[in-house]
Amino acid sequence: MTHPAAATVPLHTPALRAENIRKAFVSGQQHTQVLDGLTLDIDAGELTLISGPSGCGKSTLLAILSGLQKVDSGRVQALGSELGQLDLRALERFRLQHTGFVFQGFNLFPALSAFEQVELPLNHMGLSREEARRRAQQSLEEVGLAHRTRLRPSELSGGEKQRVAIARALAKEPELLFADEPTSALDAANGQMIIDILHRIAHTHGTTVLCVSHDPRLVVHADRVLAMEDGRILSDRRTRAPLVDNKETPS
Repeated sequence: MTHPAAATVPLHTPALRAENIRKAFVSGQQHTQVLDGLTLDIDAGELTLISGPSGCGKSTLLAILSGLQKVDSGRVQALGSELGQLDLRALERFRLQHTGFVFQGFNLFPALSAFEQVELPLNHMGLSREEARRRAQQSLEEVGLAHRTRLRPSELSGGEKQRVAIARALAKEPELLFADEPTSALDAANGQMIIDILHRIAHTHGTTVLCVSHDPRLVVHADRVLAMEDGRILSDRRTRAPLVDNKETPS
């Protein structure tokens, strides 16, 4: 027999939670309300896609949930910690230890090899040199770049650069992975491959992956799709995302 109180006990705590958050940007006398009273929970171990047209507030929402921007009002919780209560140093430590980021511009250092790109942030996490090198190699292998580790960004294709960026985030073994328009600089085949990799990371590592994109081709590859417009969530639906494990990926 089920105890009556059991129905009131939450089954799980969301990895990310936004409660009635508001964010506006002011330029001179112009006041732009980007988010107005938005509430949202993001579950762990899934690839959640926030879709919508440019300027709808999705990148701002991602920045707030990842701690890169502060809210004007409301609460943001990540892994049970309220980000608004952390000082700058604690927030930086939280991002270093628990989060990974993938951006549309790759953010790679021109002078470093793919291996060095991935290894670099690990050196700031207090890992031994051996552990840092092991993680870097393993992450590059996971994204299909074991044969390209010594190449610099100028020697890599766009798809390979983004895979290096994903490997760099993955090597930290983050609980939270944020991707801001990760396919906007890529063609359709490479864009699909990047989403497949992010989806695989969510399901094999239990990582919470939150991706924003205005690319409608990516919708079918997410576990959950949130459609935004004018700072509001218009729809929230789950999909049956195909998990592709293709060894012969585009370059």
